[in-house]
Amino acid sequence: MNITGAKILIIDDEPQICRLLRVTLTAHGFMVYEASTGQEGMLQAAMVRPDLIVLDLGLPDVTGMEVLDHIRQWSQVPIIILTAQDQEQDKVTALDCGADDYVTKPFGMGEFMARLRVALRHIAKTPEEPVLKLGNLLIDLSQRSVALNEEKIKLTPTEYDLLKELALNAGRVMTHRHLLKQVWGGSEYESDSHYLRVYIGHLRKKIEEDPTRPKYILTEPGIGYRFAWQE
Repeated sequence: MNITGAKILIIDDEPQICRLLRVTLTAHGFMVYEASTGQEGMLQAAMVRPDLIVLDLGLPDVTGMEVLDHIRQWSQVPIIILTAQDQEQDKVTALDCGADDYVTKPFGMGEFMARLRVALRHIAKTPEEPVLKLGNLLIDLSQRSVALNEEKIKLTPTEYDLLKELALNAGRVMTHRHLLKQVWGGSEYESDSHYLRVYIGHLRKKIEEDPTRPKYILTEPGIGYRFAWQE
């Protein structure tokens, strides 16, 4: 998928934010659709079939979470949540319920556009890509091997599974609960973030040039982790 010309649906009832997003996105070549209520947004999502949705959590008729849940019942379109600064739990809940990312109000357009491009590029990739090249890191999915600067790195099976889950979702926020469920499997681990802290620490020591200032595995305080890299 070529992200230029992608269809973006904005579901937000704040005219100033809608205007800012519309002007910026249109200037970058995107097709923009708008809805000021949750009901209208759900209808537009079904009719327009957008390539990405920007969704405000605070809507006048139904909650953004209800809209997210409704859309996720029939579509995996990338959804970026807009949320207020003091709603950390809302961010976690939205990500656990299928949102791809979140942007905190007020926000800078530079950061917003970067996150939008990441979300669109993520769905444009081939789902079963045998080799992931992320900066100087190379992950061979078929061989379950990892190399940094062309030198192989020895990882435990759990470290590899954790790194793979993060890398396959590069640029997206992965919550503690999601990672624990995907890597450890059992529901009994879903609330125990200690496992993650330990293994993230191990991974950083092995793949980061400076584990105290990571450039690959970034912490989203109180929420989870994001795999990032410089292209």
